Formats: sequence, C-alpha cells, structure tokens
Amino acid sequence: MIGLRQLTIRPQAKHEALERARLDQATDAWKERYKTRAGVEGTISQAARLGMRRTRYPGLNKTHLHHALAATAINLVRLDAWLTGTPLGTTRSSHFTQLDLQLTA
Repeated sequence: MIGLRQLTIRPQAKHEALERARLDQATDAWKERYKTRAGVEGTISQAARLGMRRTRYPGLNKTHLHHALAATAINLVRLDAWLTGTPLGTTRSSHFTQLDLQLTA
C-alpha cells in the first residue's frame, strides 16, 4: 500500500492560534509548567504497569481498595529507588535509535 500524504488547511484564526501555541512551547516558562504534566504522565504510566487499567474485582469498594493499594505500591517503589539511589528511568528510544547507538559505540 502506498502511503498517502495529507494537506490540512485550517481557517486563519485556528492556524494563527496553533502557531502562537507552537511558539509558546519553545519558551522556558512553558517548559517549566509542562514538567508537572510530564510527572503526572510518568505516574500514570507506572500505574498502568502495576495493573491499574483493569480491576479484577467487581464492585466499587474493591476497585477503590485495588487503586489505593496500587498507589501505595507506587509510593513504596519510588521511596525504595530514592533511598537506594537508583537512577530514574531513561526515556525509551526506538529500535532504530538503539541500533545507531550500537554502531557508534
């Protein structure tokens, strides 16, 4: 199948708003504000790895208990990493990038 290219033409007001948003994202103030969201996204990712996407128990009370225990587990894992000096996980890279790193090393 041949890949198709797509051209999107937005109304001028939406285009200008998008351009302003892109310029704003390049500022240090925006990056500082975004750090909070990046931390939240990391927590959500960690919770998903601990099985928070689906509950194995029927009922709101059991689901709440599952969430509370998973949140406690996240806190314990993070506390252990902090106390033992375990470095934070690095950003994942694609297989292609990893191949490039292996060739240059």
